[in-house]
Amino acid sequence: MRRRAFITLLGGAVVAWPLAARAQQQSAMPMIGYLSGRSPEAEAPIVGAFRRGLEETGYLAGQNIAIEFSFSDGRDDQLPALAADLVRRRVTVLVATDRPSALATKAATATIPIVFTSGADAVEIGLVASLNWPGGNATGVNIFTTELGPKRLELLRRVVPKAGTIAFIMNPNATTSERQVNELQTAAAALGQQILVLNAGNEKEINEAFATIVERRVAAILYGATLFFQVRQDQLIALAARHSIPAMYEWREFVTAGGLMSYSTSRAEAYRQLGIYTGRVLKGANPADLPVMQSIRFEFVINLKTAKALGIKISDDLLSLADEVIE
Repeated sequence: MRRRAFITLLGGAVVAWPLAARAQQQSAMPMIGYLSGRSPEAEAPIVGAFRRGLEETGYLAGQNIAIEFSFSDGRDDQLPALAADLVRRRVTVLVATDRPSALATKAATATIPIVFTSGADAVEIGLVASLNWPGGNATGVNIFTTELGPKRLELLRRVVPKAGTIAFIMNPNATTSERQVNELQTAAAALGQQILVLNAGNEKEINEAFATIVERRVAAILYGATLFFQVRQDQLIALAARHSIPAMYEWREFVTAGGLMSYSTSRAEAYRQLGIYTGRVLKGANPADLPVMQSIRFEFVINLKTAKALGIKISDDLLSLADEVIE
């Protein structure tokens, strides 16, 4: 089912606005078509950072800019239709906040400016001709995600150094799943770590993966990089807590919600820059001339309250590496 939501962040809440009222109040404003493969709830922290970037360039939603939001709730097959719908609405600029959304908007139009974030090489997947000179109607920010599996494994092993088996849970529907598995298995072999790869591409398979983890007495869990897990965040955290298994997640939002650890690039900084680039395009900049930025700020987050609940002692050495410790 196609889903479109019009939202604004007021004190962290997501508020729906009727289409007719929004259209009447904002019809004269430039409009951003905002496309995401996540759910509105999972997107909320990203939207906040994006808005801050827009504000730095002088744009405030509801005052001098309108934003029309579309979410696929983790269903990539819905994105082409959602992108086409935004194009039909003649938005001023398209914003795509993940790799699948970026590809969908790129396929939907060659004329409307696109500002994207992507966890894959933007040149390799065909979004731009080159990072320095994009050359077409799209530019944005590259975010390191899929490449960080080996580093996450290294950090997780420092929490459970005597782990017999660590489960790597991956969404088999993700286009990068094979690459992520291969890179992690190579890293695990170099460390002498046994890895159990489990596929989970829907809610039922997540539960089945945890049944296998319990049966095999897996010592810890490492999650792959995928939008689907962000949509299923609460389920993943609850299952790890229920079975008392330490887990390493992709983004800090998992940890602030009760997960044990995460290692990633800073989404707040990346999506703030996404907002700044969008503002520059709205002011007339040509995406073809705006170099694709690389996210270079990383953050390691630990939840000590969760560690205590799991009966895990986090060493002072590891705590010293953390960018944020939640107590």
